[in-house]
Amino acid sequence: MVYSLTYRRPAHVPRADSTHSSTISDEKNSFDESVHSASSASIAGIPEALSFDRVIAGGTCPPCTTRDFMNYLIYIEHAAENLQFFLWYRDYAERFAILPSREKALAPEWTISQAEAEVLAAQTNGVGQKKLSPETAAIFKGTDFAPGSKVTVSEYAGNPFNTPPMTPTTEATSIFSSEQGDGKSVITNSNTSHISKAAGAFENADLKWQPFTVQPFREEVSRIIATYVADGGPRQLNLSSRERAALLHALENTTHPSAFRNIVSTVEWSLRYQAHPNFIRWTICNGNRPRVIFARGLGVGGIVGGTIAAVLITLSGAGRGWRVLSAIGFVFGIATLIAAWKGMCVVLHGMHHRHLRPWELFADSDDSSSHYELKKSSFDSLGSSNSYEDEPWIAKYEKRNIVRKVFDREVWIQEPALRQIQDTIFIQAIGASILISAIAVGIFVAFPRGNYY
Repeated sequence: MVYSLTYRRPAHVPRADSTHSSTISDEKNSFDESVHSASSASIAGIPEALSFDRVIAGGTCPPCTTRDFMNYLIYIEHAAENLQFFLWYRDYAERFAILPSREKALAPEWTISQAEAEVLAAQTNGVGQKKLSPETAAIFKGTDFAPGSKVTVSEYAGNPFNTPPMTPTTEATSIFSSEQGDGKSVITNSNTSHISKAAGAFENADLKWQPFTVQPFREEVSRIIATYVADGGPRQLNLSSRERAALLHALENTTHPSAFRNIVSTVEWSLRYQAHPNFIRWTICNGNRPRVIFARGLGVGGIVGGTIAAVLITLSGAGRGWRVLSAIGFVFGIATLIAAWKGMCVVLHGMHHRHLRPWELFADSDDSSSHYELKKSSFDSLGSSNSYEDEPWIAKYEKRNIVRKVFDREVWIQEPALRQIQDTIFIQAIGASILISAIAVGIFVAFPRGNYY
């Protein structure tokens, strides 16, 4: 079973820079209005079986799984932070939804009207002054978190018996560790790092930030700010200054998932309409670059061979019917060249195989790389940067000679929808080669015999 013979693979979508975010604002607004009904299948060249929602939900087989999508964003597109943040947000929203009502009340929803009111109040009364909602103010009344109260890190560092308030429903361990030797509480290095980065992000946006709060998941949100939002973060998102300031202003007031609404919309738009189509286009290629170049060479060789055969037969005294034999070279060469132009090797396609990616080749070659999947922290929302220059497979792959790269290890393509796309492209290549070959052979047949030998 194949798709329509007029099928075309997804077009390459260039990445949108944050400085040009206004050029896509209309498209993003349209996406926001139809986010629940929109599907990646509406993008030309992507069937429903390979839609963005199916890939994220885990409804696809290799090489179109969420893991493959993540690897593509890390090694090819270098923008894995979008998917990492998106997956974290979905999990965060689910965890927030099951919180008890009394804890949800501590972090009220961040509505659009409230955001506009807060911005207006900040412009009128100064950035440092903010008005809490009545529910939140009632909870904070008489505590250090009431409006006008100031809580600093040094306050806790100076009194070893002063226990800082715990963030409910978050990590069981405190962000402080106690040293019995000198009787003082100190912050661990990792926590100090993310707290200082989060505080710096708020300070750069001219906003006031309270490092300690009873709002649920506040410490986790601080880590997310330090990882994805703050300048110089290990996984800094490609946000405009306006988007970053709006997000920090929302997080200054609440940890409700709605505070991330605009940023999640931007990230999902980038994933759904830019990264995912490019991923499907890249996955259609069943061979590595050396193999594709080799296939293009074979295609050119077949065309040249067919041309030489047609010329020699035409110059000889053989009958015109013998010139049809040159069609073999034309059909083989043109079909191979068209398929290679779309990143496919017809030999690999005949077995429905694909080459292993360079980072897959050495996954189990030795003890040091057998833990590749375990050591890889790409699905860790609060992990380190996505740099891979120090991974061992890079040096190993560079040492492989060109012949070995052309005939690298192969694996069967498990995803049925991807095999159907490749079948369609192969049939298109065969049909186009037969048509072009018929025209070429017809031209040679029209010439009279040369009778030179």
